[in-house]
Amino acid sequence: MSDYTAIITGGSKGIGADLGQRLIEKGYTVVSLSRGAPEWSNAKLVHVEVDLLDASATEQAAGEIAAQHEVSHLIHNAGMIWPNLLEEAKPSDLTGLTQLHLGSALTLLQASLPSMKAKQFGRVLFNGSRAALGVPTRTAYSATKAGIIGMARTWALELAQHGITVNVVAPGPVQTDNFWGIIEKGSAREAELAKRIPVGRLGTVRDISNAFLFFCDPENGFVTGQTLYVCGGGSVGTLSL
Repeated sequence: MSDYTAIITGGSKGIGADLGQRLIEKGYTVVSLSRGAPEWSNAKLVHVEVDLLDASATEQAAGEIAAQHEVSHLIHNAGMIWPNLLEEAKPSDLTGLTQLHLGSALTLLQASLPSMKAKQFGRVLFNGSRAALGVPTRTAYSATKAGIIGMARTWALELAQHGITVNVVAPGPVQTDNFWGIIEKGSAREAELAKRIPVGRLGTVRDISNAFLFFCDPENGFVTGQTLYVCGGGSVGTLSL
């Protein structure tokens, strides 16, 4: 698999880092996009420092990556929550997270698409969220994560004829910095939430990267436009954070 190059946004730590390391083990080159330096290193890891909230900076980074690499996989993993109740929600929350969760993915794929179409192969993946189904305090986050699903389904239809699949992995509560930014690590609230998840535990980074690896696999070309909830059963019923 040495001919594959994967862009991973938010590849410096957490889910993105675990997935990047596992793809490199399979022979991929990984281009990680993040605001800070990666917490890991490898000869086949390329780090690009960029703030995906900045549309112009994202466009410049996308062009430079496309000029230097033949991208086969785009994994849009980066995300932010920005929680607040309805009374405190602002239109700027929607604008910012729309750029991060949707706009930056559009820019990166547009830059990478010529290479994918030329090879008649590509894998486009999103890190969605169970919150797309609704969670209190998530006006902008839930809206833009739900938007990912619609955009992915549209792209799947447009790109299927070119051998390019587009899918969404939608995690439930997972032990990452984003999660612990909302719920204190090791707290009673964290333990109580874990009990309410049908499988009885929080998700791990490895749980999510396992799902991404399935969709990344070149042999899995008959699955596209799908959203896989990796949430311990939390999407089956109601789950309040």
